Amino acid sequence: MVSEKSLAKLDQIVAQARRAAEQREQGYRAQALKMYPWICGRCAREFTRETLHQLTVHHRDHDHDNNPADGSNWELLCVYCHDNEHSRYLDSAYSETSMERQKSDAATHRPFEDLADRLKREK
Repeated sequence: MVSEKSLAKLDQIVAQARRAAEQREQGYRAQALKMYPWICGRCAREFTRETLHQLTVHHRDHDHDNNPADGSNWELLCVYCHDNEHSRYLDSAYSETSMERQKSDAATHRPFEDLADRLKREK
């Protein structure tokens, strides 16, 4: 038999799960899935309820705190296109810092700057 204490604990767990589901429904993923068709914005792959877990919400400006109610910062991407988009973003950020580093690491020492004068003196 199940005790009253274990039933109360089970009720508490179910209530917590329901509250968590309601909070997720208010989250930007649930809003985006209600707002947009279940199609990847890059490869145009269509999704069903069975495959919906493979569809992600991408923040266009890469700021996960920027979640306007109209969804203007979101686009639905499949996991593959989403990974590709973030890789391209990271690569571009890396190449920008790499180019800045190359500019700042430019040599400032000029060992042959006075070579012409030295050669003239030796003659």
